[in-house]
Amino acid sequence: MTDVQRPDTEITGTRETAGMVASRRVVLSGAGALGAGCLLAACGTDTKNGVGADGGDFSNDPLPAGSAGPDANGGGSDDGSDGGGSSGGKTLVAAVDVPEGGGIIKGDYVITQPEKGTYKAFSKICTHQGCPVTKVDGGQITCPCHNSSFSISDGSPTGGPARKPLPETKVKKDGDNIVAA
Repeated sequence: MTDVQRPDTEITGTRETAGMVASRRVVLSGAGALGAGCLLAACGTDTKNGVGADGGDFSNDPLPAGSAGPDANGGGSDDGSDGGGSSGGKTLVAAVDVPEGGGIIKGDYVITQPEKGTYKAFSKICTHQGCPVTKVDGGQITCPCHNSSFSISDGSPTGGPARKPLPETKVKKDGDNIVAA
C-alpha cells in the first residue's frame, strides 16, 4: 500500500482552488460592495404607494413627511389673518398676488389663476418623486428635479416623467383673499 500524504496547503490552513484565491482583500471588497448596494437600495424608490422602480408616481398623498399641512402654524396666511370673511376658511394668499394666467407658490400649495377670477390650489409636491415644484410660468407648474410639468388649470401632467396630477385643494375668493373652501 502507498502512503497518502497531504499537500502542504492543507497543513498551513490555506486553500487554493484552480484560479481562485480567497484573500482578505477579496472578502473586504465583497463586503464593501454589499454595503454600497444596501445604501443605494435605501436611497432608491419605494415600491409602496404607487412608486415603482421604473420611476412611477410618488404618492397618493404627497405632503412632505412630518408636515402638518399649510395651517400648522395655527393661522392661515403669513400676515396672521384668518381670512376675515364669513367662510371660515384659512387664507392662503391675497388674490392680488396671484397673476392671471399664472400662479404663486405659497406654503404647501401652488395657487393659480388660469383665467380671470378662477382660482385653483394644488399640492406643491411633485407626484413623480416628491420634490417640491419651484416655478409657475407660461401656464405650467414645473418641478426642477426631473423636469415634470403640470397644467395650472387642473394640475394634470403635461411633460416629464410624472403621470399623476398634482392633488387639488378646493379654494374660493373671499373678499380680497383666496381661502381654503
